[in-house]
Amino acid sequence: MAHTTTARPTAPTAPAATAAPPARRWLTLPVILLATFMASFDYMVVNVAAPALAHDLHAGQAALELVVGGYGFSYAAGLITGGKLGDLFGHRRMFLLGITAFTAASLLCGVAGSPGQLVGARLLQGLAAAAMAPQVLALITALFPAQERPRAISWFGVALGVGGIAGQVLGGLLLQADPLGLGWRVIFLVNLPVGAVAVPLAACLLPRSRPTARPRLDPLGVLGLSGALGLALVPLVLGRQQGWPLWTWLSLAAALPVLVATIAWERRLTRAGREPLLDLALFRGRSFTVGLLVNACMLAAIGSQMFTVTLLLQSGLGLDSRAAGLEFLPLGLATMAASLLGRRLTARYGHRVLVAGTLISTVAAAVVAVLLQLSGGAVPPPALALPLALTGLGNGLALPALMGAVLATVAPQRIGAASGVLTTTQQFSGAIGVAGVGAVFFAVLGPRVSADGYAGAAEAGMWCVAGLMAAASVLVGVLVRAARPSSS
Repeated sequence: MAHTTTARPTAPTAPAATAAPPARRWLTLPVILLATFMASFDYMVVNVAAPALAHDLHAGQAALELVVGGYGFSYAAGLITGGKLGDLFGHRRMFLLGITAFTAASLLCGVAGSPGQLVGARLLQGLAAAAMAPQVLALITALFPAQERPRAISWFGVALGVGGIAGQVLGGLLLQADPLGLGWRVIFLVNLPVGAVAVPLAACLLPRSRPTARPRLDPLGVLGLSGALGLALVPLVLGRQQGWPLWTWLSLAAALPVLVATIAWERRLTRAGREPLLDLALFRGRSFTVGLLVNACMLAAIGSQMFTVTLLLQSGLGLDSRAAGLEFLPLGLATMAASLLGRRLTARYGHRVLVAGTLISTVAAAVVAVLLQLSGGAVPPPALALPLALTGLGNGLALPALMGAVLATVAPQRIGAASGVLTTTQQFSGAIGVAGVGAVFFAVLGPRVSADGYAGAAEAGMWCVAGLMAAASVLVGVLVRAARPSSS
């Protein structure tokens, strides 16, 4: 990209620098954050409903894996395209399209009569989430002036973190309450009233904008990037349960050359003065690139920690889905409180808050590992509450500060593409974290299907989580140094 010879056209987008009136933008924020909450909630909620799905739909293990993982696959594979479409056609338009489609796909999930129908509806739900999710950060950037943006991003961090925890907690409570005798269908149908409120409010509150030039999409870039992500994500999602057969390794091996070929094509488009799907100019900024690496380490740690602790609680200690979900409540509450507190701390102490957050999360993961080493299978579940709350504190301090630091270096006309890349990194690194730490977990577990066996496996998994968070802490130091001569 450094040797571009032709001036690159600006992506057609509405002027992002014009902030909405104060009252209107703060009314709009909770509406658009509903999309972030819904996307995160639906990513996690299916885990607690898997036994009911298997019973009612007679779904086999492969079908359950696709129901759980299919959403994450189509979501992650479509995020960069969704962000780019927002830059091209307008973030308001893509947000409304995405949240409407997400609500409709949730209805299809809720009325599915077979495993195949549910898998198809989940794939559609993931694509709809990919259309709406990248627009949220782009809309926050457009709606809020620079001095108010950290506060808005802190609420984004709340919606992102609490949505995932709510999937575990509320999902279990909804299944236990079983309103109207809907069974597992309630976890999808609960999105309908949310969408019914959010869509008309967003249509009324979001300011209209028009592209300043005729938009052009890069179809080969869409196919290449989605194909590369798919070749990598599908085996990562399905490989462990299927014992890593040959096709998973072939798929992973094919992902790299497809990605390399796609990047070469994107470079060619850029040199020709055309508009590529993947804006490689984003990666010129060291802050953006290092920030993505920090983000990857953190989300790999967060995803694998949720996976490890859930297995420990349910399979090792025998908790049901509701009780296991409630164990994550301290983590969710601490994440919410820290995300809101972190805004003021970041304004006062700058990047030191990000450093502190990653260090706290590192220590919290190590505390869980030591606790399991000392107590083994006799560890009382309430004893995990404090270190999980510390994890929420660290994550809540670090993630909003990290997103603010990364996106602060991005030009307004590239914010949609940058949001897509950032969110794709989160989803992809989460899948890698679960696959890698899951492999360690089950290797240590072996044939020991007992509380002590699961405690030993979880201890090994939590040391991996601590290592990932420690790597994030080291990279934060690089990010702080890179941010001083700020580049975009």
